[in-house]
Amino acid sequence: MKKKNFGLIGASGYIAPRHMQAIKDTNNELVAALDPYDGIGIMDSYFPKASFFTEFERFDRFIDKYHRENEKRIEYISITTPNYLHDAHIRFALKSGADVICEKPLVLNPHNLEQLKVIEKETGKKVNNILQLRLHPSIIALKQKVLKELKNNPNKVYDIDLTYLTSRGKWYFISWKGDESKSGGIASNIGVHFFDMLCWIFGEVKENILHLKTVDANAGYLILKNARVKWFLSVNYNYIPLKIKEQGQTTFRSIKIDGKEIEFSAGFKDLHTKSYEEILSGNGFGLDESYNSIQIISDIRKSEIAGLKGDYHSFIKKVI
Repeated sequence: MKKKNFGLIGASGYIAPRHMQAIKDTNNELVAALDPYDGIGIMDSYFPKASFFTEFERFDRFIDKYHRENEKRIEYISITTPNYLHDAHIRFALKSGADVICEKPLVLNPHNLEQLKVIEKETGKKVNNILQLRLHPSIIALKQKVLKELKNNPNKVYDIDLTYLTSRGKWYFISWKGDESKSGGIASNIGVHFFDMLCWIFGEVKENILHLKTVDANAGYLILKNARVKWFLSVNYNYIPLKIKEQGQTTFRSIKIDGKEIEFSAGFKDLHTKSYEEILSGNGFGLDESYNSIQIISDIRKSEIAGLKGDYHSFIKKVI
């Protein structure tokens, strides 16, 4: 396959090195990167020859000149910026004549997806969303199992318990991630790929109830076409089960389906590279695939808090 040229918007964040690794692993080239923070020594491990900019205007000029002065083009622009900037950066990339690879959440509201569809049509370029759980071997196996069961019993409704805790320090709440207007809140930051995965397997949302919403924890109840989901998400270390703490771990993830634990703690390595391989092969997840999860996180931000009513996740009592 002919080597592709990439641009990268957002080079200093936590997830950016995974994109650099994926570009390298797929034997492609990072031509230029943009980030207002200039301590990007990590780039030396991947693409030391890439042009680097701290100002958007100079990055914009470089992309434009590169296309005009070189026979080569920048075919893809990867976006790993704060969530609230994704929409603007996707628009820029499309209008610059590049296909897009963007971290989740793709945008914060469903109406943004509709506007991006218009720009895709105008430019002839495509937006690809990183939804790596769809490529996780255990999740793929689960989907196949559920499809087989639903074929025999189309009206089956599964009971699901989703728990995800990933500890974050004080910096988190000072950064853009702690500002709901910029990040979308806890559900957007750490939950959107789980919501996507659940809809991918169990169907569209019928009801979305919010039981808990604090600065470091969200919890609620989703009714999907073929599942009832109690979910709890948090970045607070104190809510992690004691046995997990005793093992020295700061992250806890659990999915129980009809009371049975689904094992997917391993298999996360290289999922970004796998995502890039699929995108470069024309099998990326586009705007339509992102819709259900974006609708869920948008509704969570706008929902009234129901409190301890109905069928709620047991971890809520750790908070209230």
